[in-house]
Amino acid sequence: MTIETNSPEETFALGQKLGEQAKAGQIYTLNGDLGVGKTVFTQGIARGLGITEAVSSPTFTIVNEYTGTLPLYHFDVYRIGDPEEMDEIGYEDYFYGRGICLIEWAELIEELIPEGAISITIEKDLEKGFDYRKITVE
Repeated sequence: MTIETNSPEETFALGQKLGEQAKAGQIYTLNGDLGVGKTVFTQGIARGLGITEAVSSPTFTIVNEYTGTLPLYHFDVYRIGDPEEMDEIGYEDYFYGRGICLIEWAELIEELIPEGAISITIEKDLEKGFDYRKITVE
């Protein structure tokens, strides 16, 4: 499924809709260049899960945990040098727990991502406008 959005608000709303439909144990990989709107999308997912606290990218902490109708485990693995570093944070407890996992830069730990994960790719196209995003969910 591919959706086009034309504002941060639309990108947020799409994330919110996915959050409202999320089921315990789902894993989402979130792919896209820096500045493409991954955090806005994640904030929408969080809102869909009933999370009202501020959501930010866990660039230096690797994972942020939020409590909503389901727990949200938001990973940013950009700074992971080796997939084995994920063992140190107990990734399996998150991946196979009762919450939702959203993993930015998941391609860096591709071999750890369970089968059945939902891939979300966000792309810009400046020819279609500064706020245009093409969001592909597979």
